[in-house]
Amino acid sequence: MTRSKAPNRSAARLAAVQALYQLEMEKPQLHLLLDEFHMHRLGAEIEDDQYLEADVAFFDDVVRGVAARRDEIDAALTRRLADGWSIARLDRTMLQILRAGAYELMARADINVGTVIGEYLDVAHAFFDARETKFVNGLLDAVAKDVRAK
Repeated sequence: MTRSKAPNRSAARLAAVQALYQLEMEKPQLHLLLDEFHMHRLGAEIEDDQYLEADVAFFDDVVRGVAARRDEIDAALTRRLADGWSIARLDRTMLQILRAGAYELMARADINVGTVIGEYLDVAHAFFDARETKFVNGLLDAVAKDVRAK
């Protein structure tokens, strides 16, 4: 029986947002951050919490992709922010959710828009209330229209 990739990719997305947050706040070398997650976080038990097995290659793709294309991603997000809003004004966790989602919309045409947005809404629900998750939905939907135009 073949196991679905969905739970592994969901876990990878959540871990990627956490790694991107750590990258933003602590600015470690990318390879050291990835190694830390590979060896100590993905699928590990930390303080009695069992972390789900994650699709490591997918996790790496999202984290490396956001790091490599950050300026392009931030420009795509900025174009769709309301007047008076800027990247600097966004909550740091919210920004990493948006960056990861925008990266997938831009670089992973193999994953449909609804899946990307739905997955990052689930991640947003882990950190924020309904108002913020609606913001994630609206902004990622707008970015999708820009980058996945036919």
